[in-house]
Amino acid sequence: MTPEIRRVRDDELAAYVDALSTAFLERPDTVKVAEELRPIWDLERTWGAFDGGRICGSFRSWATELTVPGGARLPAAAVSAVTVRPTHRRRGILRRMVAAEHAAMRERDEAVALLYASEYPIYGRFGYGPGIRETAWVLDATSTSFLGEASGGIQLESPDEALRDELRAVVETWRLRVAGEIRRRDFRWDFDLGLRESAWDGRWKGFLAVHRGASGTLDGYVRYRATQKWEHGQPRGTLEIDDLYALNDDAHAALWRLLAETDWVATVKAERRSLSDRLPWLLTNARAARAEDVADGMWVRLFDVPRALEARGYEREGSLVLEVVDAEAPGGRARLRLDAGPNGTTCRPTDRSPDLTLDVAALGSAYLGGYPLRYAVFARGGADEHSEGALAVADALFRTLDEPICTTFF
Repeated sequence: MTPEIRRVRDDELAAYVDALSTAFLERPDTVKVAEELRPIWDLERTWGAFDGGRICGSFRSWATELTVPGGARLPAAAVSAVTVRPTHRRRGILRRMVAAEHAAMRERDEAVALLYASEYPIYGRFGYGPGIRETAWVLDATSTSFLGEASGGIQLESPDEALRDELRAVVETWRLRVAGEIRRRDFRWDFDLGLRESAWDGRWKGFLAVHRGASGTLDGYVRYRATQKWEHGQPRGTLEIDDLYALNDDAHAALWRLLAETDWVATVKAERRSLSDRLPWLLTNARAARAEDVADGMWVRLFDVPRALEARGYEREGSLVLEVVDAEAPGGRARLRLDAGPNGTTCRPTDRSPDLTLDVAALGSAYLGGYPLRYAVFARGGADEHSEGALAVADALFRTLDEPICTTFF
């Protein structure tokens, strides 16, 4: 029997969590997790595959907003909880769940979908391309000191609701500045700060340091955890950063210095950071900071291509007719004239002959400026140049001086 694809009902949420956690190879208390999720998950965006009443697949999204190059924001869907039970693979279940939610995204007029790919080969065939590179910065605190003088304004704090709201304001200001960042869900703050215990992950029990500028306004913070380690009678502990946000250079340097100069600490590690992080330039020995596990971060899938291309900023001028191949679009492709530049951009359907034909997934990879378009097209079968040099023009057009980053995992 072909599994049914439909939205999950409230009374099916515990079974849904069981299917989801089984595919993730985890064993939480599914009833408690379901009780916790019931008021915060949007079941209109929560899809299941049902085989004889048993849930064998999951797919859901939540509403967010993506900051694009130039500072504009687009309504976006963040995709998560994508699984198929190992007993039901290779039956087209994922494709049917994707089709159902993608159709709903288009009806909601969400211009773009976003996800983190657990496995690289899965999502390109659904129009997603890796749009951001991220890395883990690892600092050997025993091999360097910091340039300049230490600035004041840092305090260790115990989270409460008032401080939570100040931290949220910092992240909100940050995400409006940085291409690739998204709006965080309000309920995450209480979990992340240990103000509320998670039925799945328990209670966060780390440390919180905040930085305030001369005016007393909070302009940065770091949330972190410690692992103690001793070697040959010497302390060699590690601090792992969960969040580090700084709205100016002073706050950024001060927060890193605090961590590196903490007693008993030999290593500081921060995941989900930009390759262009300023950290090495703060140090007397830049080699003490190394980028590890450079990989694809958030993936991007464009739905409303004209709207998306017109919304973002461009640092160079260029004019092209793009033919974007998209199996989900009417007719399987769209032909668009893009006239872009620092002073404004238009992108409109056209009947003109295309200069360049490319896949929507490749365009998603280049959209935020994180990957060169000339590389991204190879992952999706290449590009057809109908005008000499069109790929080089498009590649230069989509690049950005600042690399995008998304510091919120989902």
